[in-house]
Amino acid sequence: VNLAWFEVLQARSAPVRGVGPPVGEAPRRTRPRVVLVTRKTSLEGLRESRGTLDQVRFYLASRGQDIAWHQAAHDRFVAAYAAVEGSIPADQRRVRIDRGDLDRFLFAPDDLILVVGQDGLVANVAKYLSGQWVIGINSDPERFDGVLCRHPPGAAKALLDWAAAGTTEAGGGFRIETRTMALAEREDGQILLALNEVFIGHRTHQSARYTIEVGGTTERHSSSGVLCATGTGATGWARSICEQRKVKKKLPRPTDPRLAWMVREPFPSVATGVDLDFGLLSPEARLVLHSEMAEGGAIFADGIESDALEFLGGHTVTVRRADRSLHLIVPVPRKETKDPPGSEAAEPGR
Repeated sequence: VNLAWFEVLQARSAPVRGVGPPVGEAPRRTRPRVVLVTRKTSLEGLRESRGTLDQVRFYLASRGQDIAWHQAAHDRFVAAYAAVEGSIPADQRRVRIDRGDLDRFLFAPDDLILVVGQDGLVANVAKYLSGQWVIGINSDPERFDGVLCRHPPGAAKALLDWAAAGTTEAGGGFRIETRTMALAEREDGQILLALNEVFIGHRTHQSARYTIEVGGTTERHSSSGVLCATGTGATGWARSICEQRKVKKKLPRPTDPRLAWMVREPFPSVATGVDLDFGLLSPEARLVLHSEMAEGGAIFADGIESDALEFLGGHTVTVRRADRSLHLIVPVPRKETKDPPGSEAAEPGR
């Protein structure tokens, strides 16, 4: 029966004689499916928890707040999304997916990912991709920096046309930027991918106990956890830690294949050290941690604690540069400027 159905499907998908472009014309290029990635606005979240818009208004007013800010932000997103969706050709396949459903969605190899919203959405979707191109649309420049979502809604049509052409060369005002990602792999083969950073420590951010190995040196630690960041995440959580600790070394750029690792608040004692607290990982280097925690140990990526791996006694995690990268479509500056030799200035990563 299965074989019969397979033959039927083959027949349905076979080319039909006499159907196609006129003789001498090139066959039409099929546009890829567009996957629109969004997340609920704050107003939508409040309506889900309170039931109705009037209840939301009452709830906020009873706490001295106004619904106007949430409504204005929601209206700006709705307008931006409508502009983007309206730019997609009527015959081009498209599907909309919420941030909360990313881990259950099956991406096709030739999908074009269109993120509409804030920069963090690009990081959220990046770990589920394997080479697909990503376009970030900033739906609200008044609230979002637009570091990863670099384009305004009005640029959507030009971006879709450029992506449909299938060229990887800079042209038409756009180019592909390949951004480094990090990989955390546990001893049993379970993995996590991160565009910004991997965190290893206690789930509640209390003291984490583990042994750290890097560069041929080993040390036992009691700390608030270890962070391993890419260049994209270099001005997020990693930057905050480095500025608070007055770290002088410059962090990697987004396209730099190196990773930066840092230990949060290591505690010196008769059993634990603080010498291994910061470093840069070359593309071939590894950062290895062995857990000594009985409970609460966790590994999570890009701040998504709900999608974490356990890190308890007996578990080992190895962090390195991932083999896959994020392929982000970015605008070509009108005047490209080169950094001075040896410069490693960090770019915003959230």
